[in-house]
Amino acid sequence: MFAYIEGRVSEINPVCAVLDCGGVGYEIRISLHTYSQIKDLPQAKLLVHPIYREDAQQLFGFYTAVEKQLFQLLVSVSGVGANTACMILSAMSPTETVRAIMQDDVRKIQAVKGIGAKTAQRIIVDLKDKVGKVETAETPAAGGMLAQAYPQRETALGALVMLGYAKSAAEKVLDKVLAVDPAADIESVIKQALRML
Repeated sequence: MFAYIEGRVSEINPVCAVLDCGGVGYEIRISLHTYSQIKDLPQAKLLVHPIYREDAQQLFGFYTAVEKQLFQLLVSVSGVGANTACMILSAMSPTETVRAIMQDDVRKIQAVKGIGAKTAQRIIVDLKDKVGKVETAETPAAGGMLAQAYPQRETALGALVMLGYAKSAAEKVLDKVLAVDPAADIESVIKQALRML
């Protein structure tokens, strides 16, 4: 139903943000990771995932697509609810979460409040293959943090791949372009990358 909500940050704390969108305040549950990204912003855009239950309707919001994908994967695991998934993403960054699952790090996942050994093992078994795809698509080992730091990177990467360039080559070039000019707009990033490919 909702893809994202963008508006003025009228209230914020480490677990919840209220975005004022056209005079309507949307209360959105967030992780510490998202909180750290938007706490000083006057305006924010959060990708949202609604949860509907008999006794409540909640919106969970995410600063990056990677975090939203991980949340959706986590809630697909039997025994992991929305609040637990949000707790995991508060205890670990998206990159750390992916790494813990990929490396079978039961202890790291179990260290999150409310996660027992069986649930940690179930998360790893259910998500190891799926999370590997998320990592290669949006948090590659070489450029994972760049993907989150520069939102224009993913759009530019998609455009270059559609133009027929190899993804790995395009990623390397984009990382170089953004290292030199991190504030460049998408059009400029693509033009510079095309000159280097």
